Amino acid sequence: MKLQLLRPGKEIPPQTHPFFSDLASCGFPSPAQDYVESDLDLHDYCIRHPSATYYLRASGDSMSDGSLFNGDLLVVDCAEKPQHGDIVVASLQGEFTVKRLLLRPRLILQPMNAVWAPIYPDPNELEIFGVVTHIIHRTREMY
Repeated sequence: MKLQLLRPGKEIPPQTHPFFSDLASCGFPSPAQDYVESDLDLHDYCIRHPSATYYLRASGDSMSDGSLFNGDLLVVDCAEKPQHGDIVVASLQGEFTVKRLLLRPRLILQPMNAVWAPIYPDPNELEIFGVVTHIIHRTREMY
C-alpha cells in the first residue's frame, strides 16, 4: 500500500454542519424526525491531538476487507500508543505500510485481504509512525 502524506490546513476556522440526533436505520426505515441535536465540526470529531495528527491517502488493496480502500483518506495520530488490533502506519526497512498490528501471540503486521501474506517483523526493525484513528472514503469514486 503506497501512502501520500497530506498536511492539515493551518488556522482553518471551524466548519460546522447540522448533526441530527436520530439514528439512521440500516435495516427497516424509521420515521424521520427533524431534530438537530447540535452542530458538528469534523476536525473536532476526528482529531484528538492536533499537533500529532496528519493525513495520508492510501493506495493499494491489502486492507480492503477491513473497509480501507484505495484512495481513502486516513487520519493518523502519532500521540496514540499502538495497541493490539489497531491499524497503524509502520515502516520496515524504509518502506511504509498500513496494516493491523497484532501483538500476541507474536508480533504481526496483518493485511486485511487474504491475497496478502502477514508480515512477521523483527521488533527491533519495526517503527510505528502512528495509529489510524479514522478512515474516510467516498461512496462514489471521484478521482
